[in-house]
Amino acid sequence: MQKIVLCTLALVAVALAAPQQQDQQVYIVKHDSNVNPEGYQFAYETSDGTSRQEQGTLKQVSEDHRAIEVSGSYRYVAPDGLVYTVTYTADENGFKPQEHVEHQQ
Repeated sequence: MQKIVLCTLALVAVALAAPQQQDQQVYIVKHDSNVNPEGYQFAYETSDGTSRQEQGTLKQVSEDHRAIEVSGSYRYVAPDGLVYTVTYTADENGFKPQEHVEHQQ
C-alpha cells in the first residue's frame, strides 16, 4: 500500500512541477504500471511531450531492514522551447538527480 501511495504522490508532484501551457488540452497517450511485492514500475507519456518512467526494487539494506531503491526519469518541454530531462536514483544514500537540457526538434 505504501508503494502505491508513494507512486501517486510522485506523479502528482511531477504534474504540478511541469510547466502548463494555457488553452491546450493535454491527453495521456501512454500509461503502463506494475506493482508487486518486490517492487514496482510505471511509465506515462502525455500529448504535450511530458513523460516519466520509474522503477523501484525492494532490497535488503541490513539484516533486519529492507528499503526500496528507485531509479527513473522525467521529461518536459518548457515554455521557452527547451526540453528538460531529469534522471535520478534514490536509495538509502539519498536522492541523486542529473539534469539535461536540449532544444526541441
